Amino acid sequence: MALWGGRFTQAADQRFKQFNDSLRFDYRLAEQDIVGSVAWSKALVTVGVLTAEEQAQLEEALNVLLEDVRARPQQILESDAEDIHSWVEGKLIDKVGQLGKKLHTGRSRNDQVATDLKLWCKDTVSELLTANRQLQSALVETAQNNQDAVMPGYTHLQRAQPVTFAHWCLAYVEMLARDESRLQDALKRLDVSPLGCGALAGTAYEIDREQLAGWLGFASATRNSLDSVSDRDHVLELLSAAAIGMVHLSRFAEDLIFFNTGEAGFVELSDRVTSGSSLMPQKKNPDALELIRGKCGRVQGALTGMMMTLKGLPLAYNKDMQEDKEGLFDALDTWLDCLHMAALVLDGIQVKRPRCQEAAQQGYANATELADYLVAKGVPFREAHHIVGEAVVEAIRQGKPLEDLPLDELQKFSR
Repeated sequence: MALWGGRFTQAADQRFKQFNDSLRFDYRLAEQDIVGSVAWSKALVTVGVLTAEEQAQLEEALNVLLEDVRARPQQILESDAEDIHSWVEGKLIDKVGQLGKKLHTGRSRNDQVATDLKLWCKDTVSELLTANRQLQSALVETAQNNQDAVMPGYTHLQRAQPVTFAHWCLAYVEMLARDESRLQDALKRLDVSPLGCGALAGTAYEIDREQLAGWLGFASATRNSLDSVSDRDHVLELLSAAAIGMVHLSRFAEDLIFFNTGEAGFVELSDRVTSGSSLMPQKKNPDALELIRGKCGRVQGALTGMMMTLKGLPLAYNKDMQEDKEGLFDALDTWLDCLHMAALVLDGIQVKRPRCQEAAQQGYANATELADYLVAKGVPFREAHHIVGEAVVEAIRQGKPLEDLPLDELQKFSR
């Protein structure tokens, strides 16, 4: 039964019901909805709506339901309930009868879903932080194992100066550190509870919202009910963090895809993260990395979609906000999967040191060092830059590396 049926004299058209219902994706908030309901039942005791005995009965039933959901989450999708709130309430009434109908006193689905989503986001941020640190550790370990692997560094995808493979790894450690900082910063604004704000104007019951927030593990309660039920900044912030994080992972993937080509030949990827061709027997394709790169676009799309959804909404809650979940769930799932996959790619990667060294010695990547040598001898840098440029032209003409030009030939460029 719908939670709002009393006002209506006709049943909803089945096509509208399918269009309107959200259980197919907000079922993922089941645990958070149950946890929030337990906390709300405690708050109702403090204002005399429930007795301690009634609350204990509700809490016991909700905890049993929580265990059922954890053991068999797919059961939720077997229901035709409108959303996860309807499903939880229906199951609770099945267990405790009329008492279950008292739980929603003073509460709206507007503050309920806002609370559920924030709780889910907090849990997911914790998972993302763990995965992010694991990838950082994998990069540091790979760097430690390849401190002496000299390779060309690139600008404009042209060989620029020699670097080490370790230096390349640690560049991504820094990017991931910024990703962690963004998540930690978003968590500060996420960590406030909207429960008790009602539909938009608060509740008629003198609920201690700070106490309620504490029961749910929030740092504090929100201050303005209109804002609280319509705020989705935390969704935008997490999608923004995901979009930037996925850009970093996409760049990581692109670098390794290039390093793995026959033309570069700097690394060999493990068989465990590559696949073959149905036609060409020799192929070993970097599919894990290509999928990381490819999935970046869907995360950027989720951020753009959510911004467009929110940009024209008046206060307070609007049904448009139901669109916040699918994109968020998919984007954060994708980011988490890609963090794990990137770490797996590093597990078993082989750096081909001789080839890296050979490539670093080609393309006149040591030209800057020669210019710096001249500067150390008192030649102004701009003049040294010009001298070495002329030397490079001569080396190219002779088909030699710079270091093979005789000293007297090099000296003539500085006269």
